[in-house]
Amino acid sequence: MSAVTDAPARLAVLASRVRAEEKGILDALEQRRIPVEQVDPRRLSAGVGAPVGPWSLVLNREISATRARYAAVSLEAAGTPVINSAAAIGTCGDKWLTSLALQRAGVATPRTVLALTPEAAAEAIERLGYPVVVKPLSSSWGRRVSLVRDPDAAQAVLEHCAALPAPQAHLIYLQEFIDKPDRDIRVVVVGGEPVAAAYRRSAHWRTNVAQGAGTQPCPLDDRLAKLAVATAEAVGADIAGVDVVEDRDGAMYALEVNAGVEFAGLQAAHQGRVDVAGVIADLVARRFRDLTKGGAG
Repeated sequence: MSAVTDAPARLAVLASRVRAEEKGILDALEQRRIPVEQVDPRRLSAGVGAPVGPWSLVLNREISATRARYAAVSLEAAGTPVINSAAAIGTCGDKWLTSLALQRAGVATPRTVLALTPEAAAEAIERLGYPVVVKPLSSSWGRRVSLVRDPDAAQAVLEHCAALPAPQAHLIYLQEFIDKPDRDIRVVVVGGEPVAAAYRRSAHWRTNVAQGAGTQPCPLDDRLAKLAVATAEAVGADIAGVDVVEDRDGAMYALEVNAGVEFAGLQAAHQGRVDVAGVIADLVARRFRDLTKGGAG
């Protein structure tokens, strides 16, 4: 992909599926008089040095992590800035890379181990101690995440991983289980500023909204805000959904970062008092105007 410099400045929102979040962002950008179009990445192809579109800036809201990452890599190679960047998408899309980034930045996060084989994972689980959480390196919505409480359960989970055909499934990401209340916290961070937070509550140990968890407003105090901002900065994300867990003593740990954050549930929890789409549109509009000052559009 390469930039087209002689066309009027335009903004693209990259999305193969327009959910409530993308519709809100598109509407907010139009209200801010930003020339914007929704682009389906399934219709794009990238050739080395070949122009694809006349975009001065791209907001990446593609739901497929693979397409989102490679679209961002290709656009950036052609000189088109992307929010979030390819580097941020790559880090957030890999739990081990996220853990390494958080550790380097000194962000509180649970003890974590990457085992390169299921056999090595069995030994690592014994070192971490039970219970332990087993996660795939890249997944969303709580899929293929297991809480392992004893050696028999560990053997069953690891045998399942070993039987999966994808080589990446044989890399086992292990994390100590934080004994938490019946909730975790999602914080949305945009442009280095915390926007809002919501509790995700469930009777099950997994608290993903996609797994049926409910949402409630969460007070965004200074401690939570600082942790969320530091986490987003650690992975280089301009727009981030930061997942935070608290233990029974109130200590907080960053778990993961979502570079294509879904926020409809959070907004619903705040009953219209929070406009995440508007905050994202403000950030994108500022970047777009900065990039196009003195140029066309």
